[in-house]
Amino acid sequence: MDKRKFEQYKKMMRFMAAMFVVVCATIIFVSFWKTYYNAGIVFPFYFKGYWLIAAFYVFFFVLFLYIYGGTGYGYLRSNNIIFSQILALICANAAIYLETVLLSVKFVSLVPIIEMTAVQMIIVAVITFLLEKMFEKMFPPRKITVLYQEYDPSDLLRKVQTRTDRYLIDKVVHVDMEWEQLLEIMDRSEAVMVYDIHSELKNKIMKYCYEKDIRLYVTPKISDILTRSSENIHLFDTPLLLMRNNGLSFEDRVLKRLMDVVVSLLVIVVTAPIMVIIAAAIKLHDGGPVFFKQKRCTLDGKVFEIHKFRSMIVDAEKDGISVPASEKDPRITPIGNIIRATRLDELPQIFDILVGNMSLVGPRPERIEHVEKYTEDIPEFAYRLKVKGGLTGYAQIYGKYNTTAYDKLKLDLMYIQNYSILLDLKLIFMTIKIIFMKESTEGFDEKQISEIQSKNE
Repeated sequence: MDKRKFEQYKKMMRFMAAMFVVVCATIIFVSFWKTYYNAGIVFPFYFKGYWLIAAFYVFFFVLFLYIYGGTGYGYLRSNNIIFSQILALICANAAIYLETVLLSVKFVSLVPIIEMTAVQMIIVAVITFLLEKMFEKMFPPRKITVLYQEYDPSDLLRKVQTRTDRYLIDKVVHVDMEWEQLLEIMDRSEAVMVYDIHSELKNKIMKYCYEKDIRLYVTPKISDILTRSSENIHLFDTPLLLMRNNGLSFEDRVLKRLMDVVVSLLVIVVTAPIMVIIAAAIKLHDGGPVFFKQKRCTLDGKVFEIHKFRSMIVDAEKDGISVPASEKDPRITPIGNIIRATRLDELPQIFDILVGNMSLVGPRPERIEHVEKYTEDIPEFAYRLKVKGGLTGYAQIYGKYNTTAYDKLKLDLMYIQNYSILLDLKLIFMTIKIIFMKESTEGFDEKQISEIQSKNE
């Protein structure tokens, strides 16, 4: 059986692999729960009761596996999958511990749940490592033919080459040739990747690849993202696509604001002691102001002052000129090194969220001068101001440190055009994972400005 035919079983095999991990983790859970916790609940479970508690555990574990991407066999790297599964285990075990406390009507010992988590982590890590090796053998990387037109594909090629476990660049071809020649190249390709080709030719390539069952990857333009999120209308026998393009609906705005208020209040209550300690440490260190304030743009271009704990020396940005921080920037104070590494410098933005200047999730609010420059180079940049700026967001989670302004714009538009309260909840949980990944980033740096280029269609 050739690789193309075998590919049809990949999703099923990915599902079976994930379910095997879930079953193994659940068996360990039931064993520990039956031994250490069952006798202590008000009405101990017997026989079918174990199936009930196991079902609750499966629900929690599968939910967090989905949120953190712990089922991405053959897609994500092994260390990413294992890390995602460990986070899912911790969250599921925390949820089931709280359920056990409710069933026991008292706080129960944490020791068994900690021991259980350690055992599960080891078993799951070993299983996932072996499963990934199996997927590597069964689904080797595809040879990719990259097609480009007027824009230099070097940036894309560099990114593709970081995932040699998934893709191998076979050819890089400029499309300035006869159509028949291009057809011959595509026919000999395992997969084709289209990089920023004009719409007319791109459409021809897409239709041909679809007709000939050639796997096709396409870097989307802004119009593609807007079209992808449109609503199907069937009023007559000609299909219509409806693009409302007015940001969030009234219901979405109400639910989003309600979640912002509830979560920000909870975070303030829980982290108040931490914020007091950080504020005192900053003040005692050099006597300067505790907070760093800066004007940023949010919904409809509204300007507000964002707040952070000050992590740099006083007057680090003289005359208001933005100077991006380097990895070992001498302007960063000893306290600043700690709070920046742990992202605790962002905590005061919870108050910005509470008063309504920001949201928990949304495009990262940028400085006024940055918005002006990016909008001058990329007119579509203003589209991201259709929603409030956020503490975390799609571009912060799925972007990297070297993601261009244009690509971050596309990520933010994917969020805006596909918004739901469930997506917000997923991104909030995903933020926990991203905190521990060095390649994540908060926003744009000045080094990228030279890379920004107009990509209007």
